[in-house]
Amino acid sequence: MKLIIQIPCFNEAQTLPVVLDEIPKQIIGVDEIKKQVIDDGSTDSTLQVARDYNVDYIIENIRNKGLGNSFRIGMEHAFYQGADILVNTDGDNQYPSKFIADLIQPIIRGEADIVIGNRQTSKIRHFSLTKKVFQWLGTKTTLFITGEKDITDAASGFRAYSRNAMLKLNITSDFSYILDSTVQAAQKRLKIVSIDITTNAPTRSSRLFTSMFEHIRKSAMDLVRVYTMYQPMRVFFWLGIFTFILGCIPMGRFLWDYFFGDHGQGMIQSLIFGAIFLIVSSNLFALGIIGDLMAKNRTLIERMLREQKIKKFENDK
Repeated sequence: MKLIIQIPCFNEAQTLPVVLDEIPKQIIGVDEIKKQVIDDGSTDSTLQVARDYNVDYIIENIRNKGLGNSFRIGMEHAFYQGADILVNTDGDNQYPSKFIADLIQPIIRGEADIVIGNRQTSKIRHFSLTKKVFQWLGTKTTLFITGEKDITDAASGFRAYSRNAMLKLNITSDFSYILDSTVQAAQKRLKIVSIDITTNAPTRSSRLFTSMFEHIRKSAMDLVRVYTMYQPMRVFFWLGIFTFILGCIPMGRFLWDYFFGDHGQGMIQSLIFGAIFLIVSSNLFALGIIGDLMAKNRTLIERMLREQKIKKFENDK
């Protein structure tokens, strides 16, 4: 069994040596352990550090492509290198590498396709109360949308992916792969489990976002976009129902006055607002139908992509 440990990096020259040093050399149940560094357009000596440590696979992005794109590139490369398991960890040494062995055990035992390291955010001392609350809220929102029950830390980037997961996931987000892969995994019936881990003290502030509210905004947009991509009928149906109800209220007010009052005198505004909301509602229902047809086509395209990945791997091998 081949394990590839992936480290996306953007200006991580200071902490990357610590991460590489702590990666386990042997793990029970694993025959081969390889390291993979993705240098996402770093302007410091990150790339040279990876070379000095003789990292097995070094992927160099000429310019910064974002964490989501870097993860996708690395996952595809790991698949074509014959990886049975891909572990993704951060270059800032947030996640202790000693947990890698525990992280991959459910996959080795055939009990999971994706394993998420639960940071137990409520116990992290350097997290503010506000951050803990939003982390909890984000996880609950993800659980509600995806219907998953075994996710305890939806924002954790310390994850292990089986070969089956690598084959089926198609990351589309530039910002972050975390929510994208989670929603996709739920829609594609991949088994997700969590294990408890701890975290190291922070070495720097996040480079993905400048504030908690920016993170919430970008994460929410990613979550809604990916979910809508796979469940357009459900999203547009409920939006259509909401606007239909909004339209019925002023429209009903106008019709009541028209038939039982002053024949609609002075109720033109209600008629206009009601008509607008009802038209919007009908358009949303139509978008739901069109989106559902597009989602079916996407499913067929993803099946073709899986076949192409398998054929390319077999030909390269």
